[in-house]
Amino acid sequence: MRRDIRRKVRNNQNEDMGNKIIKYATIAVIILTIIVIGLLVYSQSMTEEIKEGTLSSDQLASLVNRTNENIQSDEGTESTATEMGKTVEEVQNELDNTVNTVTENTTNNSTNSVSEKNTLNTNTNTNANTTNTNKTQNTLTTSATENNKKAEEETKQEAVQELKFIKPVEGEVVKEYSKENLIFSETLQEWTVHTGVDIKADKTTVVKAAEAGTVKSIKNDPRYGLTIVIEHQNGFQTVYANLLTSEFVVEGEKVEKEQSLGTVGNTAAFESAEESHLHFEILKDNIQVDPNIYLK
Repeated sequence: MRRDIRRKVRNNQNEDMGNKIIKYATIAVIILTIIVIGLLVYSQSMTEEIKEGTLSSDQLASLVNRTNENIQSDEGTESTATEMGKTVEEVQNELDNTVNTVTENTTNNSTNSVSEKNTLNTNTNTNANTTNTNKTQNTLTTSATENNKKAEEETKQEAVQELKFIKPVEGEVVKEYSKENLIFSETLQEWTVHTGVDIKADKTTVVKAAEAGTVKSIKNDPRYGLTIVIEHQNGFQTVYANLLTSEFVVEGEKVEKEQSLGTVGNTAAFESAEESHLHFEILKDNIQVDPNIYLK
């Protein structure tokens, strides 16, 4: 009986011990499970935070790199590495500062652009006004010049109209002016030009001034004999050749229209074979012109 009782006691003790061990083992397993689950949750949370922190840092570093495009590559790499080592809060603060700087630069650039545009518009308007002023001045100058030219031409025309040349002697024109068509010369026995008109007149007939002027010269020309040249206004000159005398005037003397100059003769070597006459020429700007155009 005692052995049975001891056995029962031992069995009960062993059961109790086993139950305790199982109980404690179960508790330990539960605790370990909780710890493992907690560690897993914490590890996952930390991993997500690290990922988020890393992604934000990458994005912020990318923005900083885009803003500073002119920074050298080695400096950019070093800056990125530095940014990666900083906390998210520090990087965010620096990003805010960078954004503010970029905003200020953009505002300044916009202001400068507006100022430059205004300056350009002002310069353009100034240049346009200057150009218009110059054009106006040039137009006025051109108009004034044209008006002056017209006035001078009108004055010359009036002066020309006032010059009314008369025939130095009364008589028939026996040889006309001919500068383009040749005329036969009885003296030279050849065809030549004739730069004046020959007015038939007897010897010693008084020759008169065709228009008022100044006696330029009195000379013995080897071709046309004794010759008087008178200067008139507006570039006109009159020539009186084949004279016998020039007794009524001297060189430099001012003469009036129809004033006596000399007398008709026969001293022209080129026209000695012809009857007595006055060889008369009119020059305009030192060029012989047809006297018939001006004789009244």
